[in-house]
Amino acid sequence: QVQLVESGGGLVQAGGSLRLSCAASGRTFSSYSMGWFRQAPGKERDLVTGISRSGVSTYYAETVKGRFTISRDNAKNTVYLQMNSLKPEDTAVYYCAARQGLRIGLTEYEYTYWGQGAQVTVSS
Repeated sequence: QVQLVESGGGLVQAGGSLRLSCAASGRTFSSYSMGWFRQAPGKERDLVTGISRSGVSTYYAETVKGRFTISRDNAKNTVYLQMNSLKPEDTAVYYCAARQGLRIGLTEYEYTYWGQGAQVTVSS
Protein backbone atom coordinates (compact mmCIF):
# COMPACT_ATOMS: atom_id res chain seq x y z
CA GLN A 1 0.00 0.00 0.00
CA VAL A 2 1.27 3.45 -0.95
CA GLN A 3 -0.23 6.77 0.06
CA LEU A 4 0.58 9.83 -2.02
CA VAL A 5 0.19 13.44 -0.93
CA GLU A 6 0.71 16.32 -3.36
CA SER A 7 1.65 19.84 -2.39
CA GLY A 8 2.77 23.04 -4.07
CA GLY A 9 -0.19 23.95 -6.24
CA GLY A 10 -1.57 27.45 -6.46
CA LEU A 11 -2.25 30.48 -8.61
CA VAL A 12 0.43 31.91 -10.86
CA GLN A 13 0.58 34.35 -13.75
CA ALA A 14 1.36 33.17 -17.24
CA GLY A 15 5.09 32.79 -17.69
CA GLY A 16 5.61 31.97 -14.04
CA SER A 17 6.79 28.81 -12.32
CA LEU A 18 5.52 26.34 -9.74
CA ARG A 19 6.95 23.19 -8.23
CA LEU A 20 4.72 20.34 -7.18
CA SER A 21 5.85 17.71 -4.71
CA CYS A 22 4.39 14.28 -4.10
CA ALA A 23 5.39 12.55 -0.89
CA ALA A 24 4.89 8.81 -0.68
CA SER A 25 4.48 6.65 2.37
CA GLY A 26 6.05 3.24 2.73
CA ARG A 27 9.52 1.80 2.34
CA THR A 28 9.23 0.57 -1.24
CA PHE A 29 9.00 3.88 -3.09
CA SER A 30 11.96 2.97 -5.28
CA SER A 31 10.04 0.00 -6.68
CA TYR A 32 7.41 2.28 -8.25
CA SER A 33 7.45 4.16 -11.48
CA MET A 34 5.76 7.52 -10.99
CA GLY A 35 3.61 9.73 -13.16
CA TRP A 36 2.06 13.17 -13.05
CA PHE A 37 -1.35 13.49 -14.65
CA ARG A 38 -3.61 16.48 -15.04
CA GLN A 39 -7.30 16.98 -15.56
CA ALA A 40 -8.90 20.21 -16.70
CA PRO A 41 -12.65 20.80 -16.27
CA GLY A 42 -14.66 18.78 -18.77
CA LYS A 43 -11.60 16.95 -20.05
CA GLU A 44 -10.03 13.56 -19.53
CA ARG A 45 -7.14 12.94 -17.19
CA ASP A 46 -3.94 12.84 -19.23
CA LEU A 47 -0.36 11.89 -18.51
CA VAL A 48 1.91 14.91 -18.35
CA THR A 49 5.18 13.22 -17.44
CA GLY A 50 6.55 10.03 -15.94
CA ILE A 51 9.75 8.77 -14.40
CA SER A 52 11.17 5.29 -13.98
CA ARG A 53 11.99 3.70 -10.64
CA SER A 54 15.63 4.75 -10.75
CA GLY A 55 14.95 8.13 -12.31
CA VAL A 56 17.06 7.34 -15.36
CA SER A 57 14.15 7.27 -17.82
CA THR A 58 11.56 9.99 -18.24
CA TYR A 59 8.62 10.71 -20.51
CA TYR A 60 7.03 14.06 -21.35
CA ALA A 61 3.88 14.92 -23.23
CA GLU A 62 4.58 17.13 -26.23
CA THR A 63 2.63 19.98 -24.71
CA VAL A 64 5.05 20.32 -21.78
CA LYS A 65 8.39 19.34 -23.28
CA GLY A 66 11.05 21.91 -22.56
CA ARG A 67 8.93 23.56 -19.85
CA PHE A 68 8.30 20.86 -17.24
CA THR A 69 10.84 18.67 -15.46
CA ILE A 70 10.12 15.58 -13.42
CA SER A 71 12.57 14.29 -10.83
CA ARG A 72 12.57 12.02 -7.82
CA ASP A 73 14.49 11.55 -4.61
CA ASN A 74 14.13 7.95 -3.51
CA ALA A 75 15.83 8.69 -0.19
CA LYS A 76 13.04 11.16 0.58
CA ASN A 77 10.24 9.13 -1.01
CA THR A 78 9.31 12.16 -3.08
CA VAL A 79 8.71 12.97 -6.73
CA TYR A 80 8.75 16.53 -8.03
CA LEU A 81 7.31 18.39 -10.97
CA GLN A 82 9.01 21.65 -11.83
CA MET A 83 6.78 23.72 -14.12
CA ASN A 84 8.24 26.72 -15.91
CA SER A 85 6.86 29.10 -18.52
CA LEU A 86 3.36 28.24 -17.44
CA LYS A 87 0.46 28.93 -19.77
CA PRO A 88 -3.26 29.36 -19.05
CA GLU A 89 -3.86 26.03 -20.78
CA ASP A 90 -1.80 24.34 -18.06
CA THR A 91 -4.61 25.09 -15.62
CA ALA A 92 -5.83 21.79 -14.17
CA VAL A 93 -5.84 19.54 -11.16
CA TYR A 94 -2.52 17.72 -11.09
CA TYR A 95 -2.30 14.20 -9.71
CA CYS A 96 0.70 12.07 -8.92
CA ALA A 97 0.37 8.34 -9.37
CA ALA A 98 2.43 5.24 -8.63
CA ARG A 99 2.82 2.11 -10.69
CA GLN A 100 4.73 -0.92 -9.48
CA GLY A 101 7.06 -1.96 -12.24
CA LEU A 102 9.97 -0.95 -14.36
CA ARG A 103 8.16 0.72 -17.23
CA ILE A 104 6.61 4.19 -17.21
CA GLY A 105 2.89 3.75 -17.73
CA LEU A 106 1.30 5.96 -20.37
CA THR A 107 -2.35 5.63 -19.34
CA GLU A 108 -4.12 6.17 -16.04
CA TYR A 109 -5.27 2.55 -16.02
CA GLU A 110 -1.70 1.38 -15.49
CA TYR A 111 -1.35 3.19 -12.17
CA THR A 112 -2.50 1.72 -8.89
CA TYR A 113 -2.10 4.51 -6.36
CA TRP A 114 -3.17 8.14 -6.66
CA GLY A 115 -2.80 11.32 -4.71
CA GLN A 116 -5.68 13.63 -3.92
CA GLY A 117 -4.74 16.20 -6.52
CA ALA A 118 -3.35 19.73 -6.45
CA GLN A 119 -4.99 22.66 -8.20
CA VAL A 120 -2.79 24.68 -10.53
CA THR A 121 -4.31 27.84 -11.96
CA VAL A 122 -2.46 29.98 -14.49
CA SER A 123 -3.89 33.43 -15.14
CA SER A 124 -3.38 35.29 -18.40
